[in-house]
Amino acid sequence: MDNTTQKIAFIGLGSMGLPMARRLLDAGHPLTVWNRTAAKADALVADGAVRAATPAEAVRDADVVLTMLADPAAALAVADELIPALRPGTHWIDTSTIGPDTVRALAARLPEGVTLIDAPVMGSVDRAAAGELIILAGGDTAPVAAVLDLLGATTPCGGPGTGAALKLVLINAVIGGVALIGEALALAGSLGLPRELALRTLATGPLAGAVGRATATGVHFPVALAAKDVALATATAKLPVLEAVHTALTADPALLHRDLAAVIG
Repeated sequence: MDNTTQKIAFIGLGSMGLPMARRLLDAGHPLTVWNRTAAKADALVADGAVRAATPAEAVRDADVVLTMLADPAAALAVADELIPALRPGTHWIDTSTIGPDTVRALAARLPEGVTLIDAPVMGSVDRAAAGELIILAGGDTAPVAAVLDLLGATTPCGGPGTGAALKLVLINAVIGGVALIGEALALAGSLGLPRELALRTLATGPLAGAVGRATATGVHFPVALAAKDVALATATAKLPVLEAVHTALTADPALLHRDLAAVIG
């Protein structure tokens, strides 16, 4: 079958999932969607997507299943419902950030003939809407290349689980960098230096990327999800700096639903 006509099921229509699903629908793919809060699918359904009542119903006739879920617990809960309904030949692309351990647990439960590609993404809602995500893929992406191309540029990482692993490396570097910018600005303030001067000069050095993310607008990566990603990393290795970052991220409950940039104050 020409993979431009693949039937797609998209599970998880949060801040990232919704614009990703929109790109697939706008490209002409037959799209069935499910989200725990059903109303988040309304705009897609109005434009031709089919709303499923359950994850199992969403994936039953799908050639490709995409999931974009908040954390390992959400991924495992949805998997309990959708895995029994997957048909042989179905390709499941998980774009969530859940770590390699959860990816391996999901892969071990797959029916015969179903493949799982771990394909977490780098980039926020702006890049999701523009189809400019960086997709970190573990496993064979050839059967779903046309679908992934609509979402961004794919970086092959190796076998199953390697995409999830690299995502933890990259996202924790970003989160740690933003936290460090916050510390640098606090130091500048204590020394009586103007904030704008500190930011401008930091942006000319090796922390330029962290400054850019710390001051970005039009993006939404909640502090709560950043803390989850740091927790996944610190559960894997002894990482004292990131352990301190996790403490800082979770110290103020009022920040948890704000974008990561809020941590620089």
